[in-house]
Amino acid sequence: MALRNRYPTFSCDALWIFVFFVFQPSADVVETAYADTTSCSPLPTRGTSSPSKFLNPAQRRTSPSCYHSAVVKLILISVICGAVASLLRATRLDDREAVVVSKTTASLGFVILGALAWQSGNPIATWLVAGLVLCAAGDVLLIWDRSFDFGLISFLLGHVAYVAAFHAAAPIADWTRWMLVPIALASAGALAWMWPHLGRRRLSVSAYVVVITIMVWGALAVTTKAIMGWPIAIGAVLFYLSDLTVARDRFVKSDFLNRAIGLPIYYAAQILIALSV
Repeated sequence: MALRNRYPTFSCDALWIFVFFVFQPSADVVETAYADTTSCSPLPTRGTSSPSKFLNPAQRRTSPSCYHSAVVKLILISVICGAVASLLRATRLDDREAVVVSKTTASLGFVILGALAWQSGNPIATWLVAGLVLCAAGDVLLIWDRSFDFGLISFLLGHVAYVAAFHAAAPIADWTRWMLVPIALASAGALAWMWPHLGRRRLSVSAYVVVITIMVWGALAVTTKAIMGWPIAIGAVLFYLSDLTVARDRFVKSDFLNRAIGLPIYYAAQILIALSV
């Protein structure tokens, strides 16, 4: 009860943070209303002779089909926002059934959001959607302590799928190497912070940290090379930050504050990734 009284407004505050991060970049979704009818997706494919066709939808003619798609996406984002608010409230009240329903709804929402823009034959889009599906599965598995390890594996595979998407956009050999240094140093610090609390999970968590580090590196690399837009890089960084709150909650100190901050950031991250499909 003391915990509930201490954080009475966190669910609303966290939701406003979530909306701020999501709806500003969601202007890119509205811009797809001006995309060509044969290509509503902003994603390029490796070897495309005219990447601007994908990266500058506002310069192309209006397409009713893409406009309707943008409206559907905005509705989905609104549903996810509502589900996140419900999830925060259910978490604060320790309502397990509401947590399951709210979290499943929010995670299914970003999967559908990404799937709407999926194009067969586009490996970048395919890998991104695969990553969204794996992360959504991980979200559900993390609800219960007994399935935590399966959730960790699902998220690890989700990051592998994201890395594969970035590799499809630009080979890993072409990624800017110096960008890896600050990310690796931050990851090493985070792992050192968690290490005394990890117990038998030291190996699995270490593997996860390595993979998410590579994922963030890849997202920044393909963004700075102008192959993909900034939403994918921002989403990757937010994902990384949200995982720090999960680590603190699971291994260091369990506190509603972890989830009040981490959950909105996480779902903002996944929405930005889904909008990059």
